[in-house]
Amino acid sequence: MDKTAETQELLFIEFYRDVRYNEKIKSGVNRMIETIVSVQLPIKEELKIKKNRLTPDEMTGRERRICIVSGLYGDELGGQYICGEVIRRIKANYDMLKGIVDVYPTINSLGLDSRSREIPMFDLDYNTIFPGSADGDLAEYTAAKLIEDIDGADFCIDVHSSNVFLKELPQIRVNDDVSEETLELCKSLNMDLIWIHPSTMVNEGSLAYALNEIGVPTIVTESGTAFRIKYNYCEQVIDGIFCLMKKLGIWEGETVTPREAVVVNDEEITYLNCETSGLFVTHKHLYQRVEQGDLIGVITKPIFGSVEEEIKAPVSGILITLREHPGVSEGTLVARILGSQEEK
Repeated sequence: MDKTAETQELLFIEFYRDVRYNEKIKSGVNRMIETIVSVQLPIKEELKIKKNRLTPDEMTGRERRICIVSGLYGDELGGQYICGEVIRRIKANYDMLKGIVDVYPTINSLGLDSRSREIPMFDLDYNTIFPGSADGDLAEYTAAKLIEDIDGADFCIDVHSSNVFLKELPQIRVNDDVSEETLELCKSLNMDLIWIHPSTMVNEGSLAYALNEIGVPTIVTESGTAFRIKYNYCEQVIDGIFCLMKKLGIWEGETVTPREAVVVNDEEITYLNCETSGLFVTHKHLYQRVEQGDLIGVITKPIFGSVEEEIKAPVSGILITLREHPGVSEGTLVARILGSQEEK
């Protein structure tokens, strides 16, 4: 064989390998979409919870596994975007994947389809029924199957947006019985805030509680608001997920340098609730530094063209929560400030 023919053959072999490699990635990812639970519904409909499992080309049997869960609430769309972008980024640099990534974008698909936060047929908060029951109703059964599928993972992230009423800066929420190891991993997630809640106030029906109880370290992220995708917040969360995966040995690609999160407990957060009903008109924005006495916003009465109440900062600090939906009634939460009375 002459040099030209040999070179052409080598080029063809290399091209063929590239094509097969790309096909393997594309078809492999698609083949790994699994239905973890399927339930027949009335009117010939079917409820399915699916996951996309992404694995390295060559498995050793020693890979660590992370689970990324979203969509427990049908109105939290930010998690959909986050899950999709995590999958897209992995596919774009597939050779950097060294562990197993299970992505569950939509748990409450009925809520998503009906634009409802709860499970619509039952008007039930999905995040209150875990660990569920294999012999229970539709919600309990699907909850049990989800727990069963995630069991054994090395880490789980339950991705949330806030509700339709509030806007939150990117943060992690854990209980005060969180292990030091998990807390250290939280610091690699590129968040602005790690909020530690008293374990006495924990929702024992939540996915995070149920998974932590069976030994799967699980944390909850909150950012943005419901029914909206805050792309800058989502990108921050996505970057953090890849930082965490790198720390766990699941990802070898490039990552950002994680932000240094502020670790706080309940005593360091001040809640601002209004005393009148009307429209909340804000004068501030998230992340903004406020001083004691600063005007956060006002409650107006449109029928009178009047300002009924001024909401002023009782402490100095950073705005970490702000009312997004302007309609308020007496006692409504309109803001949270990272800063407490004790710091005055």
